[in-house]
Amino acid sequence: MAGRVEKSTPVEGDAVRVIVDQWQVRLPDLDPSPMLVLGRIQRLAAVCDPILRSPFAAAGLASGDFDALAALRRSGPPHALSNNELAQAMLVTPGAVTKRIDRLVAAGLVTRARAPEDARGRVVTLTRAGRRLTDKLIRTHVANEAAILAGLDDGEQRQLGALLGKLLASVETAPGAARHPR
Repeated sequence: MAGRVEKSTPVEGDAVRVIVDQWQVRLPDLDPSPMLVLGRIQRLAAVCDPILRSPFAAAGLASGDFDALAALRRSGPPHALSNNELAQAMLVTPGAVTKRIDRLVAAGLVTRARAPEDARGRVVTLTRAGRRLTDKLIRTHVANEAAILAGLDDGEQRQLGALLGKLLASVETAPGAARHPR
């Protein structure tokens, strides 16, 4: 969306629109239209994150712990992955997995054992308690996501999902893109 952004009456609660309008007054030669998309994405993330993470915190999970449990659960029986596989499934670096797994082992939600094919490697496995907790929390998580999206009809949700997927793919495949941005 190149060129000047049309000034409009902001939707109540749309602080990003207000910011863009203010920039247009202060720097009329600036095209702040990217802020309408990326600013709103960032604002949505900031507003939604506490809503989405609250059930995990209530279950005693630190930020990112549920991501590890969910990755193991999604992997299918026996719900076991190497540290590297787990990192790939969680879109993080292997180093970021270690502390999370330590917490989950201490909580009895996963076990960690030597990999049978590589004595130096480790395999992380979801315990029965970890599976029960994950199954409970994923239902709450998806219900919270649905509540957040309730302001959009099904077609709008599909359209937004497709556009965000297209944007994400273009950013992730751009030269120099970070492989593990989390």
